[in-house]
Amino acid sequence: MSYEDLALHTDKYQINMMYAHWKNGTHNNIRVFEAFFRKNPFKSGYAVFAGLERIIRYLEHLHFTEEDIDYLRTQEEHYEEPFLEELKNFNFSGELFSVKEGTVVFPNEPLIRIKCRVFEAHLLETALLNFMNYQTLIATKAARIRYVTPDDQLMEFGTRRAQEADAAIWGARAAYIAGFDATSNMRAGKLFGIPTKGTHAHAWVQDHDSEEEAFERFAEVLPNQSVLLVDTYNTLKSGIPNAIEVGLKMKAAGKSLKGIRLDSGDLAYLSIQARKMLDKAGLTDVEIVASNDLDDDVISDLKAQGATITSWGIGTQLITASDQPALGGVYKVVAKYENGEFVPTIKISSNVEKITTPGYKKVYRIINSKGKAEADYIAMDDEILPEKDLKLFDPVHTYKSKVVSSFTAEELLQPVYIEGKLVYDLPNLEEIRRYHQEQLGLFWPQHLRRLNPQEYFVDLSVQVWKTKNDLLEKYSL
Repeated sequence: MSYEDLALHTDKYQINMMYAHWKNGTHNNIRVFEAFFRKNPFKSGYAVFAGLERIIRYLEHLHFTEEDIDYLRTQEEHYEEPFLEELKNFNFSGELFSVKEGTVVFPNEPLIRIKCRVFEAHLLETALLNFMNYQTLIATKAARIRYVTPDDQLMEFGTRRAQEADAAIWGARAAYIAGFDATSNMRAGKLFGIPTKGTHAHAWVQDHDSEEEAFERFAEVLPNQSVLLVDTYNTLKSGIPNAIEVGLKMKAAGKSLKGIRLDSGDLAYLSIQARKMLDKAGLTDVEIVASNDLDDDVISDLKAQGATITSWGIGTQLITASDQPALGGVYKVVAKYENGEFVPTIKISSNVEKITTPGYKKVYRIINSKGKAEADYIAMDDEILPEKDLKLFDPVHTYKSKVVSSFTAEELLQPVYIEGKLVYDLPNLEEIRRYHQEQLGLFWPQHLRRLNPQEYFVDLSVQVWKTKNDLLEKYSL
């Protein structure tokens, strides 16, 4: 079994719907699906889209193996052999548009739009959401951490707490997109070109007769890359003094101690004391690294208390997104292609937030003359925006409106697959990181702030708004 054999990385009801469509002869009907999320994670004002490269890798390798088919033969549904033959010949033949990785995105706007046979659309749903939801969640958490540490070094240290190997490497990549500087995961470093960083464990210290001996031997092996973990025994009375002793010996030999790491205790107090001790000894260039269940909340508080930490190793709280373990992105059909035209479809729910926005649509980011984003604007795919005087209005409270006279419109959904062929040039990770930083520059600080952010509006065109309300009236009982 290959790592990329992911045809069965799906829910059973997807296979059953595919089978039902095939039995009814409707499997070749063209449908339009959109992936989006309904609510910003972490009480944030935005999210950071990630996962597109993973989705592309999935589609490029998507096929049913003989092992897959044999397994499907064992199911209680007793799928007919001609259906299984159809699966053997499966390939994605449709169209996929997506926002770019690193894009700042908002609830209820399409992040991915797929137009294809319904037979294909159902199979893609589970894997696509799995990849998009996880990586977007981690990228957003990483962006929040970067927000409170604009000038510090951030290292992703989460592998041992991640939910399995794939989560570790793709989570490291998502964090790097959103501004982290390095990862401890060597596989992620190899696969994606992310810089790798690491110190040593308490076990290294415990394996020697003394803490000073442990530090000396480590520094001898890595003379210019040594970050010494100083809390195995007593941070202030043993760890930091021994690190200083080793640092002074290294300095005399023309080498330099890179840093010390604090992994327990009152990090604010300990870092302040450590800085005083290091500076007094003349080791002003030795940095202070911290770890130990850190996240944006903890780091923000530590900085408010005067912590002198400039390098942060973030593990569990980032890689598991512990304060919100799921994004909640969904994948909904929004249009049917019938008799040569797209017919909008809607899902109605007693939960108002679950009502979908119908139609084959595109999304624009409206940027004003000052270079700032005014709103995102959802329009039908065949709509043409006015050159000036674009009216924006609240889709719920329609009396709230404004006219943007001078603007540029950036189309967010970009072609990735056309007629089943990959047409998207995958940017490298450094390009994605730069693009993400450019995206942040489009928004006012009040939209990006970590607590109580100002809402950024996602508006509907008059045509989309009217289509939605007409269908609500038609189908509401």
